[in-house]
Amino acid sequence: MDCQKAHPRRAAIYARVSTGEQTPENQLIRLREVAERAGWEVVQEYVETASGASRSRPLLDAMMKDAARRRFDIVLAWDVSRLGRSLHQLVALFETLRTLGVDLVLDKQGFDTSTPAGRMMMQMCAVFAEFEREMIVDRTKAGLARARARGKQIGRAPASEAIKEAIRALRADGMGMDRIARKLKCGKGLSQTVCQQFDKEMENG
Repeated sequence: MDCQKAHPRRAAIYARVSTGEQTPENQLIRLREVAERAGWEVVQEYVETASGASRSRPLLDAMMKDAARRRFDIVLAWDVSRLGRSLHQLVALFETLRTLGVDLVLDKQGFDTSTPAGRMMMQMCAVFAEFEREMIVDRTKAGLARARARGKQIGRAPASEAIKEAIRALRADGMGMDRIARKLKCGKGLSQTVCQQFDKEMENG
């Protein structure tokens, strides 16, 4: 018991808001309470303003680099949506932390990878992410096949719902507009329009 008090687990807090008009203070207060109740020492707080769909999240990147340097043992976040909008992104982050031996606690979901239930949930997330990826690929292929069956050239044909859905899915994974256009062989204008609409929805959501 004395040894545990002398060497508490080191915790990092990650908090994010989408706009400058919002405040992360409620997240920070709650997560500090969680750490104090568990007897963890908060050694660093990473607080940034960025939309969930934003590709630029420097403080999240900084936190992952510090995790690799073993500067803390556990990461606290208020909600899964604070970490990302894409299941693929979240699973990749979970897996990176697991490989580094750093646990993750999501307060709102009651998710804690230091427990057997939390580790099982992480494995289930990986399964669902793979399922989501395969469904997106299947829908994209089906949409392209339908377009070809009508004798239309994919890059120039009117956008089908399958193409739009594929653009949104790739954007959710953080892919850039031009790269999406190249990958799906669709017009850059279409990619930009759908991505901008998706980004706006994420900021408002």
